[in-house]
Amino acid sequence: MKKITIAIDGLSSCGKSTMAKELAKAIGYIYVDTGAMYRAVTLFALRHDIFNADGSVQLEKLKEMMPQIGVSFKLNSLTGRPETYLNSENVEQEIRSMEVSSHVSPIAAIDFVRTALVAQQQQMGKEKGIVMDGRDIGTVVFPDAELKIYVTADAEVRAQRRFEELKEKGQPADFNTILKNVQERDYIDSHREVSPLRKADDALELDNSHLTIAQQNAWLKEHYLQAVKE
Repeated sequence: MKKITIAIDGLSSCGKSTMAKELAKAIGYIYVDTGAMYRAVTLFALRHDIFNADGSVQLEKLKEMMPQIGVSFKLNSLTGRPETYLNSENVEQEIRSMEVSSHVSPIAAIDFVRTALVAQQQQMGKEKGIVMDGRDIGTVVFPDAELKIYVTADAEVRAQRRFEELKEKGQPADFNTILKNVQERDYIDSHREVSPLRKADDALELDNSHLTIAQQNAWLKEHYLQAVKE
């Protein structure tokens, strides 16, 4: 069976990473969470006081320090899933915090950050057999991907999922704060000048507001099987 590139884009907190991970595991593909890459850069920026008090980014400082930022993925032998490393440190849990969530969109909108990470992502996908999710995978990173999915869900549904995820991890969570963050990220992601979030013309749209994980996985697997036959 031929190997293809699978690009999954969509709104924040709509389950892109979960479905991408499950599909990659089921079909033996490599999974790359591009959102985690931007979150890792955001964590680095927070740790190095690159954000101003008003939330804006000290661009020159970040640009100067970008060569010091290394993002990679390593497979967790117990879970069978990849985890995010920032300069050899496992930061998988830390990058999912609300602090990082509330600062990641401004980082992801910076042209030199996107240029650096897109180059890494394209290098990862040269051999195909890859599932990658993010905001611009089907439009910028892999415009020729054989299968493109655009995932969406109601903002309230996404906020509730994020709320439950944080509570399950024992992290502080407030539904209204999360909902506001989800709505703000939607606006920033779709209105930024560099690689704005949009549905690729040839992408299949999946609204998973009222689907179970099993249902969305079955939907995705069906379209993957169709794509490899074409």
